[in-house]
Amino acid sequence: MRPLRIAMLAPFGIRPKGTLSARMLPLARELCLRDHRVEIVAPSYLNPEDAATTSAIDGVTVTHVRLPRLPEPAGTLETAGLLLRAALQNQPDLLHLFKPKGYGGIAAMLARRLHPDLPLIVDTDDWEGWGGWNDLAPYSGTMKHVFAWQERSLPRLASAVTVASRTLETQVWGFGVRTDRVCYIPNGVAAQPPALPDREQARRQLGLGAEPIVLLYTRFWEYPLRDVLAVLHGLRSRRPEARLLVLGSGERGEEHELDRLARRAGVAAQLDQRGWADQPTIEAAFAAADVALAPFADTLMNRAKGMAKLLQLLHAGVPVVASRVGQAREYIVEGRTGVLVPPGDEGALAQSTLDLLADPQHARRLGAAGQRYVREQFTWSLLAEWLESVYAAALK
Repeated sequence: MRPLRIAMLAPFGIRPKGTLSARMLPLARELCLRDHRVEIVAPSYLNPEDAATTSAIDGVTVTHVRLPRLPEPAGTLETAGLLLRAALQNQPDLLHLFKPKGYGGIAAMLARRLHPDLPLIVDTDDWEGWGGWNDLAPYSGTMKHVFAWQERSLPRLASAVTVASRTLETQVWGFGVRTDRVCYIPNGVAAQPPALPDREQARRQLGLGAEPIVLLYTRFWEYPLRDVLAVLHGLRSRRPEARLLVLGSGERGEEHELDRLARRAGVAAQLDQRGWADQPTIEAAFAAADVALAPFADTLMNRAKGMAKLLQLLHAGVPVVASRVGQAREYIVEGRTGVLVPPGDEGALAQSTLDLLADPQHARRLGAAGQRYVREQFTWSLLAEWLESVYAAALK
């Protein structure tokens, strides 16, 4: 297709959260490699140090608009206006909103009213309203009602909707959007696997010895802590020399609750929590791990989420035991590229983890197969090709 000028509206800045680096930026980068001109426009309320700046990140122009000068609630409309003005500055052929909520959502609604001939694409990668982030995040009551309204309204206004999961596909159909205007574009991986340190170097970097390592790379909210405790009990009884290495911190301090529960249950010796980790530490943990856990409760949020962390583990070649929920069933072929267990069955989660620790050769084969599968099925270059077809249809 001909080169396009594409303006992408971000929900927040490049630093604070994962949507830009895990989904938006890789897609933008691949589109640039296909000779399209892409600019990401983002608010800066979570990262005021980036306000009123423009930079190139991985070849993509990223503009953070200035902070509003008006008090709330007028400041919200001011920020939305700033986003829209910046997005329209280079006369884009289309506008692509990532996350149907917040400042970007208001800007997209303004664009639809003021520029009805400009195609609007809406991307959704989470269940945002009731049953989703509204139930978890500490939003005000007014914000929750606005976000739920935006989540339902924006897809109906769009020329096309891109969704990160099969569950979100059915959600958007339920909003009354025609099936031919909804395109499944899951999260993806780079064409080449990450350049990890060797196993021994990684373990030295992390202060680990030769003990078996089970990795939990997490934000904690996706599952009940009893799932993790069951694995710790299994390690204590069957592989007491093994350690559960935990990277990440919770939305509500769940890591501290896990520490408390582990001490009370007598399994604290098997638990090694490192908290939030930078990229070199994450890569070292991938290289050091014998098995990784990806537990998920069977909830709307988990069914809908893009599961970027699970993809990272698979792309790194780490053998994974995951709950059979949502996108895990898309990214893992049961028994061939990883292990899937019933959600809520902490016994199966623990037993499958112990089985892989007991058979390192089988675990390594699963890890290699998982890496190969996601590189064949979910590369960003392939997904960008799908996205081009969405843009072409919207421009007709």
